[in-house]
Amino acid sequence: MTAVATHADISEKRSFLEVWLITIGHSLTHWYPATFYVLAPVIGNELGLSYTQIASIVTAQAVAGAISNIPGGIICDAIGRKGLMMALSLAWIGFPYMIMAATHAYWMLLACAVLIGVGNTIWHPTAIPTLARRFPERKGLVVSIHGMGGNIGDAVAPFVAGALLSGFAIGSVFSFPGVSWRQVMIFNVIPGIFMSIAILAYLGKLQMESKGKPSEKNLSLGEVITGFGGLLKNNTLMMLATSSAFRSMTQGSLMVFVPLYLANIMGYSSWAVGAAMMGLQLCGFIAAPIAGSMSDKVGRRNIMMTSMVMTAVVLVMMVFAGGTPLFVLFVAMLGFFLFAIRAVLQAWTLDATPKNMGGTAIGLLFGIQAVGTAIGPFVCGMLADRFGLLSTFYFMACTIVVANMFVFFIPDIREDAAKA
Repeated sequence: MTAVATHADISEKRSFLEVWLITIGHSLTHWYPATFYVLAPVIGNELGLSYTQIASIVTAQAVAGAISNIPGGIICDAIGRKGLMMALSLAWIGFPYMIMAATHAYWMLLACAVLIGVGNTIWHPTAIPTLARRFPERKGLVVSIHGMGGNIGDAVAPFVAGALLSGFAIGSVFSFPGVSWRQVMIFNVIPGIFMSIAILAYLGKLQMESKGKPSEKNLSLGEVITGFGGLLKNNTLMMLATSSAFRSMTQGSLMVFVPLYLANIMGYSSWAVGAAMMGLQLCGFIAAPIAGSMSDKVGRRNIMMTSMVMTAVVLVMMVFAGGTPLFVLFVAMLGFFLFAIRAVLQAWTLDATPKNMGGTAIGLLFGIQAVGTAIGPFVCGMLADRFGLLSTFYFMACTIVVANMFVFFIPDIREDAAKA
């Protein structure tokens, strides 16, 4: 009896170690783009890019993601080697940034953004359903822990990038003079290379299976494609995805134009811009597990609606605080409410989805929300070029309100009501 209990305890600990490893990998998939947001003002100045052109780099990545997320999710459901897929995704996302570091052409930046968008489609449809199925009774929590990894990458990367650009000193012992944005890009890819190797070594044979259950047979590619048709008829899933698209308009625009506003209007150094973006993400880091755990208890919709309402309120407050130190404070508050609900949205999607179609459902969700990420920054770029950077925050407030309207009409399906 003791031997059985000990074996179960070891299995539990080992599986949760996998949660942390996958979470660290997720942090690095966010590390790369978070670095780019801080570098964008510097890149734009060096290459003479307009706000619309800077935004179009993010748009190109999002369009590629919108096109490839759905087939990426289908492939993930049809392939059993989940650890291998995650390692491949992490390596794929990092490689184009090394090319960006060597280019002087705007069109090459766009091409690299497309490659990044394609590579990123493999991670989420693989990692999120894997975690949810191994911990079905704590789905909101483990998915939020995974989301915290993204927050860490988004938080630390801007700070590190800003410090590397501006230079720093540690008393009189050590002084770093600062490097170019091209060198920063190369430095920031190195951790991802080592992490992809670690994931391949430790999770390379990880299969999609539920904790405490025998390994479930993967669907064939034909069966997954047939099941995809059923997902398109799932009203709950489609309304969640549409709401997420408008929320992504807000988030994508925010990540591009807050650094531009701080650098070009408020005159912040690269280090200060990075610190402000770090504050935005750290607040999201704090909020994510709270929101994820509460959504398991009080329902997904209650958490999402509250967070979206507060996001809209804070965005309006940012407009009135433009050009003052309060603007930076509101940036941090925005992170608490906006980023808290990413994991809740993903858990809700899996609640409404057959278990063996989780990767395809996440791919569909991310594909549709990538459309919002593509549209939002590009529209904000045109608004900024014509009316000034502050006008973009009015647009963001409107998009999050629309996102909340969709959530209001979605039934709060829990795990026991979802299809088996």
